[in-house]
Amino acid sequence: MTEARDENKLIAERRAKLDAMREGCSANGHKNDFDRKDLANDLQKEFGEFDKPTLEEKDHQVAVAGRIMFQRGPFAQIQDVSGTIQVYIAKEVQKEINYKTAYDMGDIIGAKGALHKSGKGELFVNIVSSDQLVMLTKSLRPLPDKFHGLADQETKYRQRYIDLIMSKETRELFKIRSKLVEGIRKYLSDRDFMEVETPMLQVIPGGATAKPFETHHNALDVDMYLRIAPELNLKRLIVGGFERVFEINRSFRNEGLSTRHNPEFTMIEFYQAYATYHDLMNTTEDMLRTLAQDVLGTTDIVSTVKDSEGNVTKETTYDFAQPFTRITMCDAVMKYNPEFDNAVIQDCENNLEALIAYGRQVGIKDEPKQSAWGPGKWLCEIFEETAEHKLDQPTFITAYPWEVSPLARRSDDSPFFTDRFEFFVGGRELANGFSELNDAEDQAQRFQKQVDEKAAGDDEAMHYDADYIEALEYGMPPTAGEGIGIDRLMMLFTDSPTIKDVILFPHMRPRG
Repeated sequence: MTEARDENKLIAERRAKLDAMREGCSANGHKNDFDRKDLANDLQKEFGEFDKPTLEEKDHQVAVAGRIMFQRGPFAQIQDVSGTIQVYIAKEVQKEINYKTAYDMGDIIGAKGALHKSGKGELFVNIVSSDQLVMLTKSLRPLPDKFHGLADQETKYRQRYIDLIMSKETRELFKIRSKLVEGIRKYLSDRDFMEVETPMLQVIPGGATAKPFETHHNALDVDMYLRIAPELNLKRLIVGGFERVFEINRSFRNEGLSTRHNPEFTMIEFYQAYATYHDLMNTTEDMLRTLAQDVLGTTDIVSTVKDSEGNVTKETTYDFAQPFTRITMCDAVMKYNPEFDNAVIQDCENNLEALIAYGRQVGIKDEPKQSAWGPGKWLCEIFEETAEHKLDQPTFITAYPWEVSPLARRSDDSPFFTDRFEFFVGGRELANGFSELNDAEDQAQRFQKQVDEKAAGDDEAMHYDADYIEALEYGMPPTAGEGIGIDRLMMLFTDSPTIKDVILFPHMRPRG
């Protein structure tokens, strides 16, 4: 309560300073005509090596602007998008503008003057007249303590703007995200993929098994959904003749929050005609290796586990330079469940009762919707329960059952399985890809199976999309497609323990 009163007092004092600024000035009180010409980091790079006498002789005039982050005597440190630089306000200027009482930490100022260097070797802008220092925006709220920053993690997520002001690490993390997205776009564009945009509002949600967000369009008087994936529209474009397409998309799934799940997330989905899932595994391996080198400068991705005090208790290096492991789902289940009968897993299509028993054995609880599960669904559930979290180094899991792959092409070797893969690192799924199902009749049957599962209580099952079936009936060439979760890839690249760390504005439960 005392802290709140103290803060309210400080805010009141700053409001009074702003009121004083308005008097004799514009009603706005904030200047809007300062012409910034220089960025702090550019000046540090260009002039940081010059000694003090040389800089004084050059008399290089600069114009910088930024937020006051530190004040000590006549010196103030300001921060712009590139970094920080100091300004020196001469004593006579301080008196003339009432600097000590009018200017506070957090204020945004503009400064013009000659570039000098202090006795400690730090660059500063030398302000010798009052017209060289301009108040651009008065900060009405005090910043957190410089040395402690934002200690509360929840506040960092809820008020990301303060986190960005105070934390260089946070700013650098989101610069990495920008470079990552830019790198993905360049990689695909350089290989003749065309970037496209597809609707976020859909009459039928499709492209993934997930629970959608529902809304209503008033003018059309029709219920609609926020998309859970752009897949079906992107494949419609393949039908239309665009043979390589991609979309960096926002998708929405009305599911729980966790360290790996946010209801609104970013994916890259890309589709290539006349390619197979083997081609896309090769593309994925090369693209991720290229991104790691270009964005991070290394193909060794380090992941750490920390205790409650921030001390590293475990460190793992994922080697993206080496070929990625490729293993079938059945082989993974057998590898991580040596007590299972291999013959049952290898012939899982004909061993439903045994798979159910194995599922109960590994802790899969009984639910009403399981009445619609076949052996493929049980195999996948057992894999997710016992093997997925153990896939540490980069690994492709292949040969998913058709039952859990409603959009993937059946395997020529065994129609019980599909030509599908998922990619894992550190026990986390990052990508999902497959040779696309372009048999309209088979796709119609798969959709109907999803409808039956939805009727049995699975609210993540797909809807029947008659228009997409009609599109396939015009003919889609052999195609492979893939989706990669950019948020999860960012978690890997930046060693972030939760998805909230890599999303600028993660969803949070409303206060109160």
